[in-house]
Amino acid sequence: MYKCEREDEILALLNETEYATVDYLARKMNISSSSIRRDLKNLEERGLVNRSYGGVKLADATGKCIPFSLRSHENSPQKKQIAKAAAGLIEPGNVVFLDASSSAYFTAELLPAIGGVTVITNSIDIMSCLSRYDIKAYCTGGSLSSDNKAVLVGGYAQDFLRNIRADVAIFSVQAVHENGDFFDCYPDEVAIRNIMMQNARRRVLLCDSSKWNRTSTFYQGNVRDLDYIISDRDLNGLFTELTPEKYILA
Repeated sequence: MYKCEREDEILALLNETEYATVDYLARKMNISSSSIRRDLKNLEERGLVNRSYGGVKLADATGKCIPFSLRSHENSPQKKQIAKAAAGLIEPGNVVFLDASSSAYFTAELLPAIGGVTVITNSIDIMSCLSRYDIKAYCTGGSLSSDNKAVLVGGYAQDFLRNIRADVAIFSVQAVHENGDFFDCYPDEVAIRNIMMQNARRRVLLCDSSKWNRTSTFYQGNVRDLDYIISDRDLNGLFTELTPEKYILA
């Protein structure tokens, strides 16, 4: 397969999945990972794709929905560091809302070590993860999202959450604008997070640096609504709405 043909096939695959790992592309195209990386470097130089740790997405993919199975691999080292910092805010006996983001999933993996934590989530993957441990966890119920098959949404899930009060809500979004507004591409999940934020004593946004100074389709909130932002990027002086002690650098 010629180089230009490989690049065309990569773009076609990304048009279907919006995001893919290098290993995924190598398996689908039956070529080496090193060849894929060279092609991706050329595509990025042409402004057609954006590369991140271990993966790639189309340059115009902002606002598009990425499956959890692929999204969880994007910037995973940074997300795991952010999750570690988030776990440091949770105390034994806390009730914790976790959304269906990959950053929240990495946080869930750390909760069994804290002890006495109760988790409420609309994430099928988080429930599966916690089922391996002696930890109290409640699923919101609801309907399977038509956009994101690892998530439960809708009226039943929202009604369940309205009757719960939590110590902390831990969540992520797809994009944070320079004015402090944050957005996501899943409207049903935006509604779920709104209730989590309203019914939690503390609100914690997990946001790796790839999401800063971007936008997506549906408005979720503004940093002034938050108690903490945890990121792998230094946020000092970025927003006037939050005092420095609310920024946590993972």
